[in-house]
Amino acid sequence: MKQEFFNLEINTNGQNLYEITGQTINWIKKNEFKNGLLNLSIQHTSASLIIQENADKDVQTDLIKYFDKLAPMDNNLYLHTTEGKDDMPAHIKSSLTNNQISLSVKDNKIVLGTWQGIYVFEHRLNPTKRLVLFHFIGE
Repeated sequence: MKQEFFNLEINTNGQNLYEITGQTINWIKKNEFKNGLLNLSIQHTSASLIIQENADKDVQTDLIKYFDKLAPMDNNLYLHTTEGKDDMPAHIKSSLTNNQISLSVKDNKIVLGTWQGIYVFEHRLNPTKRLVLFHFIGE
């Protein structure tokens, strides 16, 4: 049984989905993890983690549009507007999605569906540096 930690730094360039599947796969292979559990945790309250389709970019575009309708960028709707029009909407979007994802690792591979990818879902409009903590436990 072993445990490993790793901090993945992601530089985002505004509101979008940023795939981290490749970096995650590479880290697992590099460390030769056989079987276990990988927990990913984003260290922010205005971005989130999601597993989503990675074959059709229209899915990502539609997700962004949908969440923008759920939490519009209109300062007249919120008290918390300290950091601009995306401030409170980013917190709302983050609360509706995930700040942690747990994935099974089997035979040195992440267990994902055919069209699934792991994404940082950036809810801010400006470029931002994000930190995702990887925590593996297993063999």
